[in-house]
Amino acid sequence: MANSKSWAKIVKDYDILKHNFNKSPFPISASQIKKSVQKFKQTTEKEVRILCKQDTRESRPKIFQDNGLFLLPVKNGFYNIIKGEGYVDIPKITSKEIVYSSKLNFNLDTSQIGDSEMQHIDFAYASSLIRTFMEDQSLVLTIRGRKYTPYFSFSINKQKIEVLSVQTEVDAGYEGKNQVVLVEAKNSKTTNTIIRQLYYPYKQWQEHTKKKVISLFFEKEHQTDIYSIWKFEFKYVNDYNSIKLVKSGRYKIN
Repeated sequence: MANSKSWAKIVKDYDILKHNFNKSPFPISASQIKKSVQKFKQTTEKEVRILCKQDTRESRPKIFQDNGLFLLPVKNGFYNIIKGEGYVDIPKITSKEIVYSSKLNFNLDTSQIGDSEMQHIDFAYASSLIRTFMEDQSLVLTIRGRKYTPYFSFSINKQKIEVLSVQTEVDAGYEGKNQVVLVEAKNSKTTNTIIRQLYYPYKQWQEHTKKKVISLFFEKEHQTDIYSIWKFEFKYVNDYNSIKLVKSGRYKIN
């Protein structure tokens, strides 16, 4: 959880709860955050990067949880505090796993070394599981790693949010004849995630292609060989909260 004591002081210092969130988000900068928490001793209490990492509902500071707030980066060193639903559920897939036969005719010995998110998504792709799940044999790996967004805007609760040069990270991106598939991969059980992790890369690549852009959430269950995939789409390109789950499945690769 982002440090609740630090955020309680930040909120108090800038009278954030007195702001009318029905009219607009509350803008706050990294320098303002640093100034407010400069007398704290622990790194977790004063490091802006740590304080602003709120990837799940539960990782928000208590004062955000109590008041229905969440945080979005909008520019390098600048954030918006927004009232509303910033997260999407990653529902448990209750159906029995599907036994999937790898399309490779040989074993990948190197894929068994380590336990990283990137390693698992690469193995799923090499086995053609990603292509099969997406029903698209034309998909090839073309995107990976961190990039900075171009300018784009969108709405949350009819409020306009403008973003420029925010760092995003895509664990893997695949381009096919008619679509681009972006993957957010995790290596642990996740029940919800901030929509931003799916939406910002989606908006970013919408600026660079006319092909349909699809977001996948991918998870390798810890200490098992079960791979779970959730396919999300945004009904409206410029609506952060228009995210919807389209398809999901659990697979065991043989």
